[in-house]
Amino acid sequence: MSNAHEPSGRHTAGAFDIRNFIGALLGLYGVILTLMGLFGDKSLDKTGGINANLYAGIVLLVVGAGFMIWARVRPVIVPPHVEEPADGPGPDAH
Repeated sequence: MSNAHEPSGRHTAGAFDIRNFIGALLGLYGVILTLMGLFGDKSLDKTGGINANLYAGIVLLVVGAGFMIWARVRPVIVPPHVEEPADGPGPDAH
C-alpha cells in the first residue's frame, strides 16, 4: 500500500520504504541459499562439517523478515510539507 492514508491524514512511504527493498533482497538470497543448502552440494569437508549454505540462508530469511516486519510496524511518515512530484520536469530543468 504505497502512500496509504492513515486515520489522521498522514501519508506513509509504503512500498518505497528502503527497508522493504532490503528485506526483499535478503529474503531472495535467503531462499536461494536455503535451497542450495537443502538440495545442492553441501561441501561439508570445506566447512568443517557444517552446512553453511543452509544456516546462512535461514539467517538471511529471518533478517529479511525482520526488515519487512519493521517497515510495517514503524512506517516512515512523509511530512505534510512534501509535495507530490509533477508529471513533467520542474521549471528549473533545461
